[in-house]
Amino acid sequence: MTALPPFQTLLDEHAGDVMGVLRGAVGRGDAEDCFQETFLAALQAYPKLRDASNLRGWLLTIAHRKAIDHHRASGRRAVPVAEVVEVAVSDPEPDDGIWEKVGGLPPKQRAAVALRYGSDLPHSEIAAALGCSPEAARRSLHEGIKRLRRELA
Repeated sequence: MTALPPFQTLLDEHAGDVMGVLRGAVGRGDAEDCFQETFLAALQAYPKLRDASNLRGWLLTIAHRKAIDHHRASGRRAVPVAEVVEVAVSDPEPDDGIWEKVGGLPPKQRAAVALRYGSDLPHSEIAAALGCSPEAARRSLHEGIKRLRRELA
């Protein structure tokens, strides 16, 4: 077990290596911030360190972890964008009042039509939602569509 040198000696000996690793990991622009975070973390943990045999490796491990933290944090930051242009939104296609007519259907037919064409559900899921068999759901859908066709004709 080797005795720990003064922290300033550690900083002087390994600053170049740490900065090199950080520049490669996070780029020149963010390397200085990560460098400071690395040595602050090292300074905080230094008094508890019991073995000085591989201080360079210990510092580079801290630097590597600070670079990872930096990348994680940058993934969560809001990215500024240019001003968003407002675009008027219109109905994608005219419905000719069909949904009003769907609203006038009996409850099971109305639910079956809305679930099929509004939510694009298959017959089995419509049946589960209505609490009936798939055949009964298919029949409610058929009767609802048949009634709508008569009203729209």
